[in-house]
Amino acid sequence: MLWKMIRGVLYHQRGKMLLIAFTIALGASLATGMLNVMLDVGDKVNQELKTYGANITVKPKDSSLLSEIYEVGDGEELNASYLSEKDLPKLKTIFWAFNIVDFTPFLEAGVSLPSGHTVKAVGTWFNHHLSLPTGEDLDAGIASMRSWWDITEGSWLDESKEGAEDTVMAGTLLAGQEGWQVGDKIHLVGSREERDVTLTGIYDAGGDEDMGLFAPLDLIQALTDREDKVSSVEVSALTTPDNDLARRAARNPAALSSRDYETWYCTAYVSAICYQIQEAIPGSAASAVRQVADSEGAILEKTQLLMILITVLSLIGAALGISNLVTASVMERSKEIGLLKAIGARDLSITGVILVEILFTALIGSVAGYFVGFGFAQLIGLTVFDSAIEMKPGVIPIVAGLIFLVTMAGSLPAIRMVLRLRPAEVLHGGQ
Repeated sequence: MLWKMIRGVLYHQRGKMLLIAFTIALGASLATGMLNVMLDVGDKVNQELKTYGANITVKPKDSSLLSEIYEVGDGEELNASYLSEKDLPKLKTIFWAFNIVDFTPFLEAGVSLPSGHTVKAVGTWFNHHLSLPTGEDLDAGIASMRSWWDITEGSWLDESKEGAEDTVMAGTLLAGQEGWQVGDKIHLVGSREERDVTLTGIYDAGGDEDMGLFAPLDLIQALTDREDKVSSVEVSALTTPDNDLARRAARNPAALSSRDYETWYCTAYVSAICYQIQEAIPGSAASAVRQVADSEGAILEKTQLLMILITVLSLIGAALGISNLVTASVMERSKEIGLLKAIGARDLSITGVILVEILFTALIGSVAGYFVGFGFAQLIGLTVFDSAIEMKPGVIPIVAGLIFLVTMAGSLPAIRMVLRLRPAEVLHGGQ
């Protein structure tokens, strides 16, 4: 009997039921799209921000301490403390190894030019190929971590090419001062030896780097007699925004309880990743680049808040639409409902039938809305982040619960009308 009544309503009021299903589908699609994007947006935003620089700096512990005490700038050295280049692959052996997406070492030195000027030369990796102990292959270097640099002439130095160890890149200001062009031979004199190199590219970094040279790490190590030594390492890692636990751990991990320590250590906080880097690389001190790390957290929180607001507003709109449509449907069926009450049907039974009809319609609309919403999420991902959004199974019960609440909330005015409906008033006359 129940299903006959439901089929009758779906057939005779198919226009309103389709509108209810459509309204629910719109709410479900927006909720599905926003929730999938929100749950996946952390890595997407972090990946986008990684193109603008590293969020972790690793230095020798001794030089890091002295720099803090004496407020030494980036271009000054207080001692000859270095990290070992051979230890750098250990960065990809920590607990959060897969969150480290790129890293590159630096070794700074003063070199003399034929013009008599002494300039800062920075040895680094460009697209250095690593075969890691884990079996993973990685191309790491400054070419991807400084992707915003404008290569005005030539191209990025390519370490895979033959003879790349004797090539350099120069900043636009330095190249203009010395009158260099791509392909020129430059004689560099270091503290240990001198070498003729070829200029392969001219870059515009928009900062102090434009008055310097960037060269393969091996070249600067050879010129200055510092084989296997690096002065610092920049690390680009995917991190979780800091909370109170992360801030307490950053101050003193030893002060945490065993449970808090385990939670912190097994969460991708920037402080936890720094701590694990220090465990992996002997004599190192890792610290977060706070401007970048804090910006990541702030941008992520605001983006997620915006998506939550859009979801809430869409569901409120869906609830209002459902309320109007269901109320109109009940008003059209007032005589039918009055007759049911007159022959002895209870309010609970009539209310149950109406709710089953609405929930059945909501099920159809929410299923359609879920798949439309997931397509909407993919559109956002491909348009904004140039990558697909991962389908989160946990979104399904969340959307189902939200649609159920919205449907029930939208049905409340109609249910109140049913409960207040008097058979004598409805059936008397033409009402």
